Amino acid sequence: MKDTLEAVLSLGSNIEPRSEYMSRALAELEKMPNTRLVRASSVIETEGVDVPEEFADLKFLNQVVVMETSLEVHDFSCKMHAIEDALGRVRTVRNGPRTIDIDLIDFGGMRLEEKELTLPHPRAKERDFVISLLAEVKKDSICL
Repeated sequence: MKDTLEAVLSLGSNIEPRSEYMSRALAELEKMPNTRLVRASSVIETEGVDVPEEFADLKFLNQVVVMETSLEVHDFSCKMHAIEDALGRVRTVRNGPRTIDIDLIDFGGMRLEEKELTLPHPRAKERDFVISLLAEVKKDSICL
């Protein structure tokens, strides 16, 4: 691919079958046009972060992936959200249960602050699982 940028994503699921949702999301990400998977971290189980008390017992599976893409950032983000929608993601309760959550952590080092998209992801550095899994897949650090 010509003129590619590196996209770093965080995937998470806390609704069963969590492993299946994670696998399906990764498979769909790999099908995105002009995009290829470069590296994927291990999958770990974590406690929810800022989750409403009634959902605190739902553990997450989390993973960080690095992709290369020649898509424009808004197109990439839109396709990511379409994957969430296709896998049954419902946004009714902030930080509530989800079949799949795909967060765009970094996109080629871009700095962006819009209503629908902020880069780098504003809460990534507060999430230990993102930092630890990022260390697995990125030899050079990104500035969060």
